[in-house]
Amino acid sequence: MKYLIVVDMQKDFIDGALGTPEAVAILPSVVEKIKGFSGKVLCTRDTHHENYLQTQEGKKLPVPHCIEGSEGWQLYPEIAPLVTEPPIDKPTFGSAALGARLASENAVAPIESITLIGLCTDICVISNALLLKAFLPETRIVVDAACCAGVTAQSHQTALDAMRACQIEIENA
Repeated sequence: MKYLIVVDMQKDFIDGALGTPEAVAILPSVVEKIKGFSGKVLCTRDTHHENYLQTQEGKKLPVPHCIEGSEGWQLYPEIAPLVTEPPIDKPTFGSAALGARLASENAVAPIESITLIGLCTDICVISNALLLKAFLPETRIVVDAACCAGVTAQSHQTALDAMRACQIEIENA
């Protein structure tokens, strides 16, 4: 089985509180990647609460975003209808629940590959790619660079280079 992990393609990261032109620009490629993927598609959803500014992340990034139940928390309208499974809510950059789930599924039937796409390359994509590499060290982990965007173009490239150094395959860089 092949998996596609769509990381945090939420309104706040595309054209909301933390949106960027780069995030908007990858949206058509992400939609096409999901539509053309032959395998299982899972999404993560950055999930914060009203106390966000009191959290460690909120103190370091004082921009409320992805507050559970808000419009910005939702998967982007072009992405949501393409997803058949409920998103995996995650309160931090990497999802331990995602790693545990895929490790469990791999124990039943070996996973051929896991491809990650989404936002932001330099925060949540890299965190989940490395986390999955730790949970599944013998599974092929791939990041499709054309379907990712970072906070900046430079931080996007730095994250791709770091993942490559950790034996994560980078496609379309």
